[in-house]
Amino acid sequence: MFSKQAKSGSKTPARIEPLPTPMAAAPVDQVRRGPPKVASLLSADLTIEGAVTGEGELQIDGVVKGDVRVGRLTVGETGHVEGGVYAEAVEVRGRVVGAITSKQVRLYGTSYVDGDITHEQLAMETGAFFQGRSLKFQRPAPAAQPAPQPEQLAIAQAKPVAG
Repeated sequence: MFSKQAKSGSKTPARIEPLPTPMAAAPVDQVRRGPPKVASLLSADLTIEGAVTGEGELQIDGVVKGDVRVGRLTVGETGHVEGGVYAEAVEVRGRVVGAITSKQVRLYGTSYVDGDITHEQLAMETGAFFQGRSLKFQRPAPAAQPAPQPEQLAIAQAKPVAG
């Protein structure tokens, strides 16, 4: 029954070829156009005097004396910004002396911020220093329905009630 000898009357089965699987086209927005973007780093031994602008991600471990406008900003523990900060998201572990305008702001326990923060979301850890005003972005109010005209009210009140 379980012998290693091949049976004399057995035939080897015919080889079955696997079917090719059709490949679906990837949606355009899922196709990568290049390597993932890496954050630019301003190291602790550098000082920049003047504005810093860009669309990508920036980590500041050094000193910037001027406004910073980027897509995403991280101020490291040794980082220092003297000027306005404008970004989609801001994380502060170091010092910022100036206004911050961002959708999302996170102040870590080692952060020092002296200036107003305009935001949609603000998170602060215990130990964070913040001196200034916290201002929420103003969202537009929904369109109000127009008030009924006085003549329409008079017509509605003048109709007799059937009873």
